[in-house]
Amino acid sequence: MKKLFIYSILAASIMMVACDPIENRDVLSGAITADELQISATPVMVDGKKSNSIELNSDGVGCLSSWNYGNGTTTSTKTTVQLVLPGANDIVFTGLNHDGTTITKTLTVQIDTLLNVPEEWGLLCGTGEKSWVWDDTQADAVWGNGGYKGNVSPGWWKVALADIDGQAAGEGAGAEMVFAVGGSSLTKIKSDASSTKGSFVFDMSAKTMDDGGAVWAKGKLKTKNIAVLCGIQPNGGNAPVYEYDILKLDADKLVLAFPEPGAGSWGTAWFWMFKAK
Repeated sequence: MKKLFIYSILAASIMMVACDPIENRDVLSGAITADELQISATPVMVDGKKSNSIELNSDGVGCLSSWNYGNGTTTSTKTTVQLVLPGANDIVFTGLNHDGTTITKTLTVQIDTLLNVPEEWGLLCGTGEKSWVWDDTQADAVWGNGGYKGNVSPGWWKVALADIDGQAAGEGAGAEMVFAVGGSSLTKIKSDASSTKGSFVFDMSAKTMDDGGAVWAKGKLKTKNIAVLCGIQPNGGNAPVYEYDILKLDADKLVLAFPEPGAGSWGTAWFWMFKAK
């Protein structure tokens, strides 16, 4: 009986020791500061120049990673991304600590040469962001309809700038759109200074050919949560338009089109005529 009692005490002691941690692990207190971050953003060298291919590395930082490099985001800890503007570019790292706190750190990279970047980024967004307004040099029509794959501006029903507010209040004279690389954002500002914000992407490989085999549209612009100025379908209950054919885009002019669903050649399409502010 005495031996049984001794064994019982010994077993209890072992269990108590086993329940005590060998080391003091306080996971939630393992927060790090921005100064402690060991991260990098390194341009890939091409022919001795810093390219727009940027190697991001946040391996082993001890917190969840998120990178915002202007024209996109990633949560990878080690990856290569493509920036779209030359010169100095800011890349913002955001980390989420175990205790729920966040930390940010901005890394600036210099880009000397652009590779595989559609020139439309610079045309549409300038050196970072760019404002577009209705093209008031088009005296007879800045918006309206015409023939799909036939016209390149309103050819049938023509709406002058002075009449745009009658179609979309506050989106005529004095309104503008701002396309920005940061977040690939599109902000629509009405004439009363109220604004809405969404995002955009474009695909310059999505060309549309006319019946003669010539390029009619050079690409597509797609918007999210926002339409362009007066971006509506009058024959579709004024539903917003989120996908546009790009007929023209240079430093000064932007011409967009949208064919009504099911429209074939010379079916009804809508046209928007803009210019750089």
